[in-house]
Amino acid sequence: MPMDGPTPTLTAADHARAMADYSRAGEARAWALGNRGPIRFDADGKLAREILDSYWANGFYVFEGVVGPEELQELRAAVDDVLARAPVAPDATVDRLGRPVPFEGVIKPPYRIAKPLGDNVGGTDKNNGRHPVAMLQPTLGEGGPSWTVELLDGNLYLLDAALRLYGHPGLLAVAAGILGDDFVPYNEVTFVKEAGLGPSVAWHQDGTTHWNAPDWDEGAHGFNFMTQLYPSTAGNGVWVLPGSHKLGKADIRKMLAGRGSDRIEGAVPMLCAAGDTIVTNRQLLHGSFANSSPDRRITLNEGFFPKKRVLGSTARRLTGRVETYDEARIAERSRLIQIAIDARRQRFPHETPYVYRPLAGHEDENRWNESTRAKLKNYNQLDMFI
Repeated sequence: MPMDGPTPTLTAADHARAMADYSRAGEARAWALGNRGPIRFDADGKLAREILDSYWANGFYVFEGVVGPEELQELRAAVDDVLARAPVAPDATVDRLGRPVPFEGVIKPPYRIAKPLGDNVGGTDKNNGRHPVAMLQPTLGEGGPSWTVELLDGNLYLLDAALRLYGHPGLLAVAAGILGDDFVPYNEVTFVKEAGLGPSVAWHQDGTTHWNAPDWDEGAHGFNFMTQLYPSTAGNGVWVLPGSHKLGKADIRKMLAGRGSDRIEGAVPMLCAAGDTIVTNRQLLHGSFANSSPDRRITLNEGFFPKKRVLGSTARRLTGRVETYDEARIAERSRLIQIAIDARRQRFPHETPYVYRPLAGHEDENRWNESTRAKLKNYNQLDMFI
C-alpha cells in the first residue's frame, strides 16, 4: 500500500496492468469535462468567458495548438541537448560520454536526478511536507539505468527556446485574463518522464502561504502553464481531482486510507496532444504515477501569481530561506517576462508582441541580447514562492 509501511513489490508491467481500468475510467471522465479548445478572446480582447468559467469550475483548461510544428521541434531539440549533458548520477560531474557537466557557476543545480519509477518525495517532509503519502514504486528489472533525469530547473537560462515560449502573446494574455494585468512570475522548470522510467510525483496541492488567509479564494496560489512537447496520456501525465482547488486543504491521507493503492477516486488525467498547453490551478489536488507506459512526456512549466497575493507576503523557500516580497523584488523578477517578449519578437517577427503593462515603456531596458543572456545565469534565485 502507498502508506507509511512497506509497499508490495511489483514490476513495471504489473503496474501498467493495474492502472488499465483506472486509466480508462479516468480518460472517459476527462473527455466528458469539455474543458479544451484553442485560446480565444471576445470582441473586447478579453479571454473568452466560457474558457474562464470552465477553468474556475474544473481547475484546469487545455489550450489546443498553442505551439506550432516549427517551434515544437525547436523546443524538443533544445531539451534533448540539455538532457544529453546530464550527470550520470546525482553527485557526478560528468555526463554519460565522460564530458564535464555544463552550466558552471549556476547556484541551483539545473538537473534533478532520481531513481527510475521511484518516488522521491511521497511520505517525506520534503517540499514543506506537501506530499504526505508515498506512491507505488515498480521495479525496473535488470539491465535498466540506475538513474534518470526527472526535472530541469531554470528553463529561461537553460533553453533559449523556452525563453521565447515564455513570451508567447496568447499565453501571456491568458495569464492576464485569469490573474489580472499585473500578474507576476513564480518559477520555470521542465518535468521529464521518460518512457518506462519516469518517477512518480506523489499527490499534493501547491502553495503554502495563503491556505488560512481570511481572504483565501480558489485562485489564491496562482496557476501553472504546462506546455507538452509530446502527448500527455493517462500513463505518463498528471492526474487531478477536478474542482478540488475550491475546497481548501485536502486530507490526502484520509482520501487514500484503506484503498490499497495510490489511485484517488474521481481523478482524471490531463490529456492533450503535443503542442498543447494546460493551465492548471496550483491549489488543484494533483500527482503523477510512475511512468510504466511506453510514452515519453516532457512538460515545460511556467508559474504565475496574482500580484496582490505576492506583494508583502513572507514565504519560506525550499532551501529554508525566508523572504518578504516588496515592489522592487517583484519588479526585478518580473523583468524576465519583458525580456522573453523581446526574445520572441526577434524570433517570430510576424506575431504581435504582448504588452506587459507593469513594464510598458521600459522595453528598451529589457532587450534580449548576449549581455542579457549572461545576466540570466542565476535568475531563478529570484523565484517567488507563496
